[in-house]
Amino acid sequence: MTETTFKYSFKSPIRENLSLAVYNTGYQRCEAGYCWGPALRDHYLIHYVVSGKGKYSVEGKEFEISAGEIFLVYPSTIISYTADKKDPWEYYWVGFNGTEAKRLIGMTAFERERPVIDYSANSDLKRLLFNIYSSRGAETKNEALMLGRLYIFLARLIELGGKDQIEDTLGKRYLKQAIQFISHNYSNNIDVEEIAASAGISRSHLYRIFMSELGMAPSDYLTQYRVNKACTLLHESKFTVTEVASSVGYEDALYFSRVFKRIKGASPTKYLHEEKVKTEEDNGIDQSGYF
Repeated sequence: MTETTFKYSFKSPIRENLSLAVYNTGYQRCEAGYCWGPALRDHYLIHYVVSGKGKYSVEGKEFEISAGEIFLVYPSTIISYTADKKDPWEYYWVGFNGTEAKRLIGMTAFERERPVIDYSANSDLKRLLFNIYSSRGAETKNEALMLGRLYIFLARLIELGGKDQIEDTLGKRYLKQAIQFISHNYSNNIDVEEIAASAGISRSHLYRIFMSELGMAPSDYLTQYRVNKACTLLHESKFTVTEVASSVGYEDALYFSRVFKRIKGASPTKYLHEEKVKTEEDNGIDQSGYF
């Protein structure tokens, strides 16, 4: 007798947390031969196979995957995965991204040459992934709970075989201090000199660390952080553009609007309107998932 297929998924409408954000989460028992790709994702995506088997293809390599194994999809990488025709898999997943994502994944046992790991002896991973899904919702409290449970899941992967002691270099510690300073002071009139001073290093040293670890200058990170915080305020409050600008460290609302448009491609007012339309379309057309 063939087992019934099913899919339960949630796609978050909120992706403005620059540090880390859950993009999607769910679980699925696939039909025989079900395939996704070849295509790419704009975020990290982890699948944990709880039964059945399938194949994962990435960068010219093909991996046979069975129950108890996890496979990781890296952003902007062409991949495909296919359920077995005789014993199709059931898996739980979480998709996420942000500047913290690369660092956290780097602390696990995953590597680009090793995107599949056998965790068959650790049954709690299924529960931890389901906990993320069970926290789903579009409200701020759901976003916070999903994010908290994502951290717990990633911490478990690190605990099971991570490289945190190896990867936690002095540069990464400086980076962490700088990012924490930004997150606590972005609403004030801070600059790169103050950010560097908070980490106890020079401005040029800070620049090299940010470019090496994040691929952007500290000033660009600060700007993007502020704009993303502004997006959250526009989503969740009735503040005027001037009030939002002041709340994220810009005294000049017109300058803030120009910066916002440069980053988001639209003015704050137009951006908010487009996001509302997009959310309404998503809710009306596709509430089932992201495949």
